[in-house]
Amino acid sequence: MTLTAPETSTTEAGDARRTLDAAVGFLRSIQHERGWWQGDLETNVTMDAEDLLMREFLGIRTARETAEAARWIRSQQREDGTWATFAGGPGDLSTTIEAWVALRLAGDDPAEPHMRAAEKFCLAEGGIERSRVFTRIWLALFGLWSWDDLPNMPPELIFLPKWFPLNVYDWSCWARQTVVPLTIVATLRPARSLPFGVDELRSGAAPEAFDAPWTWAGAFQRLDVGLHAYAKRPIAPLRRLAMRRGAEWILARQEADGGWGGIQPPWVYSLIALHLLGYPLDHPAMKAGIEGFERFLVRRETPDGTIRMLEACQSPVWDTCLAVTALLDAGVPADDPDVVRAASWMLDEEIHGVRGDWAVRRPDLPVGGWAFEFDNDGYPDTDDTAEVVLALRRVAHPDPVRLRAAVDRGLAWTVGMQSSDGGWGAFDADNTRELVTKLPFCDFGAVIDPPSADVTAHVVEMLAHEGLADGEACRRGVRWLLDHQESDGSWFGRWGTNHVYGTGGVVPALVAAGVPASDPAVRRAVAWLERYQNADGGWGEDIRSYSDPSWIGRGESTASQTAWGLLALVAAGRARSEAARRAVAFLASTQLPDGSWEEEMYTGTGFPGAFYIRYRLYRMTFPVSALGRWCEEVGA
Repeated sequence: MTLTAPETSTTEAGDARRTLDAAVGFLRSIQHERGWWQGDLETNVTMDAEDLLMREFLGIRTARETAEAARWIRSQQREDGTWATFAGGPGDLSTTIEAWVALRLAGDDPAEPHMRAAEKFCLAEGGIERSRVFTRIWLALFGLWSWDDLPNMPPELIFLPKWFPLNVYDWSCWARQTVVPLTIVATLRPARSLPFGVDELRSGAAPEAFDAPWTWAGAFQRLDVGLHAYAKRPIAPLRRLAMRRGAEWILARQEADGGWGGIQPPWVYSLIALHLLGYPLDHPAMKAGIEGFERFLVRRETPDGTIRMLEACQSPVWDTCLAVTALLDAGVPADDPDVVRAASWMLDEEIHGVRGDWAVRRPDLPVGGWAFEFDNDGYPDTDDTAEVVLALRRVAHPDPVRLRAAVDRGLAWTVGMQSSDGGWGAFDADNTRELVTKLPFCDFGAVIDPPSADVTAHVVEMLAHEGLADGEACRRGVRWLLDHQESDGSWFGRWGTNHVYGTGGVVPALVAAGVPASDPAVRRAVAWLERYQNADGGWGEDIRSYSDPSWIGRGESTASQTAWGLLALVAAGRARSEAARRAVAFLASTQLPDGSWEEEMYTGTGFPGAFYIRYRLYRMTFPVSALGRWCEEVGA
């Protein structure tokens, strides 16, 4: 539908411009004085429960920390007594078990109504016996579950060469950093005592039967039996050497902030592993690791007292590059002081001189790129690097030579990280060996890092805007995207929820790379978006779409997902369509008086099917970009 009524067009354009200006003002107001943006990153209460359990294990848990964390955990319990992994989601067994144990640690009586409600749910879902491996590992640390009933993880894995199946580099970067310390923990089999038990959550369910022996899962289950037997009588010198090599591997990957990988799982298990190996709490590695968590703690005052939430990760580089792109899309000048300050900070965050695990498969590739967090030099990622380059290349920086050199290094590194099939994974190239997903240990989500549509799209868009659309890397990336379009016209979103995210990223990339808006792939994507647009004009996709296809494209409208849909429509030449106008109207009508949007739903993804994220700045950066591009397209 074409905008033919001048009065309507003027009104719509005026509303959009006012909405955009207010949002830009809000975005500027929350920039850090040093130039970055960083929104709180919310996940689920397992972060807080496991933090308390780690501190209990290390002997450093305090009454204040416990009380503040317990208030946060209680505040997230739902009316049915459960805890979920995302807002509005179903109760999750493992999350509920860990929350219950943490509250017992905080002194909550199991007879209290909220604890009884959690217990009832857990038993109905099969109890501890049906919880994930990670939950049972935490229980085993305190003698509440037998190490004999957990998958064996031999530390000798560290010796497997990189070409051999199941070597540590077959795992994704986040998984390998978790698995290596856990091989040490599971070998030493600690069992510290707690002043309570967990019999209330045991259902008595029998162990699940093995899969058929001719399947990979069944074969590994039977191999696990053999590994348990070997663990009782290992080759002692080899095992001692493996433990020492594992510790060296862990220490070599500790970051400047004291953490590992910038994320909670490898961080806590690395500390526990080093502690079990005899590293005292005042050892520099232990001291830095424990103190580093302070930066990841978010405290807020509530009527019930202070709450303390632990972020699983932090996203300053990601938030900052998206914010800069948003401001520039909104028409903020390229030499604006806020933009330049942010660009200078991003330039300071470029990774120099650190050859991370990515170099195992790309040994000759020069160092470059950006990571997600403040301090994660060992693990730059192609997604952040692509978005940083897309932002920096548009900035009128006072040191253009330095900026150009950083952009060129980021380009070269990212191109070098292309996988053999033409797509891009986030942290590694060709991290696609699915054999590791069949191990009994792997029930906690994604453990490999294969190419994905959203990451590949961001890289393709970067290459296209750098004038490299006709280059081999970009052409192969475009072909990968076209080959991976879903039958319904959408694209799967690996790092954002879900098909709305994937489609919202791929369409602008294809168009930037020279695929015409009239191409059948683009037209089918637009048709998919129009088909799933909500009655209120927005888009929303529930996280359950990762496990239940009936949810694909369906869910409560959110500002970020609406922006993703609108970005695709504008790129496809559909800015004046009825669907785009309705999306703009949704954003205008749902904006808060301070220029922001509220977004309770989680629209970010950590591990599909297991771990989800609410990025507090997605509600701002993407709507500003989408409205800015729409206003420019229609002349508002």
